[in-house]
Amino acid sequence: MANRFCVTISHCRTDGDKATLGFVVANAAQGSEKETMIFLSSDGVYCAVKGEAEKIDEGAPFAPLKELITKFVNAGGKIYVCTPCLKKRGLSEADLIEGAVPAGGAALVEWLSTDPACVGY
Repeated sequence: MANRFCVTISHCRTDGDKATLGFVVANAAQGSEKETMIFLSSDGVYCAVKGEAEKIDEGAPFAPLKELITKFVNAGGKIYVCTPCLKKRGLSEADLIEGAVPAGGAALVEWLSTDPACVGY
């Protein structure tokens, strides 16, 4: 059984439900003692932009996105944010929340090369 887990999220502003579900699953993996990484791409990069997660609350039974992100980071989860996707949107590392790191596709490929399970939202 793989000890690593990856969640890719490509939505935030365009579909808060998918962003929320991605972080719910990532927190579940983290709680199951899996070394967990989230890779944010396309519109999903907004999950890691300061002030954006506070705008997403899908309601019960889900916690607000900001709470899910904070829980994930505090538990040691890794958040990688697609660097070209940031640049396309006029964003930079300075715009990101604590715990989020800009990374290119090579970082995702490297993580996946260790044979973790991966799901996408």
